Amino acid sequence: MLTAALSGCDEHLGSPPPKVQGTSVDARPGVAAPPASNAAFRPEERILVAFGNSLTAGLGVSSGETYPARLQEKLSLAGYRYRVVNAGVSGDTTAGALRRVEWVLKSKPDIVILELGANDGLRGLDLKETRANLSLIIQRFQAAGARVVLAGMKLPPNYGPAYTGSFQGVYVDLAKRYDIPLIPFFLEGVATKTDLNQADGIHPTGSGYAVIVDTLWPTLLPLLQK
Repeated sequence: MLTAALSGCDEHLGSPPPKVQGTSVDARPGVAAPPASNAAFRPEERILVAFGNSLTAGLGVSSGETYPARLQEKLSLAGYRYRVVNAGVSGDTTAGALRRVEWVLKSKPDIVILELGANDGLRGLDLKETRANLSLIIQRFQAAGARVVLAGMKLPPNYGPAYTGSFQGVYVDLAKRYDIPLIPFFLEGVATKTDLNQADGIHPTGSGYAVIVDTLWPTLLPLLQK
């Protein structure tokens, strides 16, 4: 069931990128980016960009239930003055995301949570290309002064131990190469749990996204500033 459900992340490929959900930023090439949030910008706020695919965009849940929205709540309650920008696009591959980087940089992010690669793996793409795309994305964000947190992903076992092992290894290797924090598995504590996932078996419910925020928080916390 997990394999079939995972393919749902890929269902929107080939369609025009939708407007980024959650706190509003339009990451489509050729479109001027509006303010990073519906609220008035305050100069003392730092920007945290959640950059990814449908798992970041929050396919199937309301904008307030996505992980970026829930992260915004947690940051605010903890006294951190960050504005979280949801730059997730459903169906995005690393190649597609690479083309969006310059538009995302218009928000001048201080921190970027990079959650990408699952759709590459589900399509069986050459992992050399996935690695190269992720490397370039990381390099561009770092060159702009943003600190990157890399969210690792896993594939179902039917893709074979060689490919699944190499896929996971991409994230470990990149985290070491660029000396960036790694969340070993973005869906830790959520994957395969029916009560935390939607009917497709892969996209989390609002409760599932709450677990994800709790999982990534310890990795993110050392980078935060008050």
